[in-house]
Amino acid sequence: MKTYEDLAGDGGSNIISQVVSQREKLRNRLDKIKHKVALMSGKGGVGKSSITANIAACLADRGHSVGILDADLNGPSIGHLLGVGNDQKLVIDDDGIDAGEGAMGIKIMSMDMLLSGPDTPVMWTEDAGATSTWVSTMESTALRELLADTNWGELDYLLIDMPPGSDRIDNIRDLIPELAGVVEITIPSQLSQHIVSKSITKNNKMGVPIIGLIENMATYVCPHCDKEGKLFEGQDAEKLSSQKGINYIGKIPFDTRVSRPTDSGTLFYAENKDSITGKAIASTVDTIIKFIENKSN
Repeated sequence: MKTYEDLAGDGGSNIISQVVSQREKLRNRLDKIKHKVALMSGKGGVGKSSITANIAACLADRGHSVGILDADLNGPSIGHLLGVGNDQKLVIDDDGIDAGEGAMGIKIMSMDMLLSGPDTPVMWTEDAGATSTWVSTMESTALRELLADTNWGELDYLLIDMPPGSDRIDNIRDLIPELAGVVEITIPSQLSQHIVSKSITKNNKMGVPIIGLIENMATYVCPHCDKEGKLFEGQDAEKLSSQKGINYIGKIPFDTRVSRPTDSGTLFYAENKDSITGKAIASTVDTIIKFIENKSN
């Protein structure tokens, strides 16, 4: 029996040509997108997807063309936030799959849109003995295909809603080496800040540009009087930013309306931009844009 070392070339599989073709396809897609920004936390449950969706809403409100890649393959939620589910018919042609369109014309691609139903889980393998390395490889391949096969068109911004875990940035950095930067998100709890600290350290070591740190749910806003109150006990994230030498973007107060559908079927920011939380989201967008502009100069 011959091994791969005994074969001349690729053994007739044409694998090299396929890989090159896919890379070219991915590059052609990404070249039409001006700025790519990843939003990550290292830990789940910090409101990252809600922030991503409302940052996209703010950018769209300012006239920018925006898309979101839901990179959380196992727990996608962006589609739900933007009103896009697996009931939205996908348009598939020789050029790939057209991105779905959510609230405010925001383009989206999510694993949720490819599943048969809202309760259908992603099953990477039925082999209980499969190694984490193998699953990680399949996830990386799936992300590559979502990026390369989706017809995003021309965008000003592509936001990448990252899954929990600081290791996931490896895949995105390999796929998008020109990543404009990452926004780190935490809440004022010791555990969350402990984990996001590891994420910041890793990004610094990898040379991934860090736009800054957002402290989400730093306070809560009373829906009746608009006064703020303390929500969590913990270290101020501004101190963590100073220790890590990164920009402190600011606090985003928790508003109960953020996760609820709006009357017009749009996103929280669009209807509440003058609220305390809406203004904090707008300030976050100002910081992201300024970082990208300074980096380009």
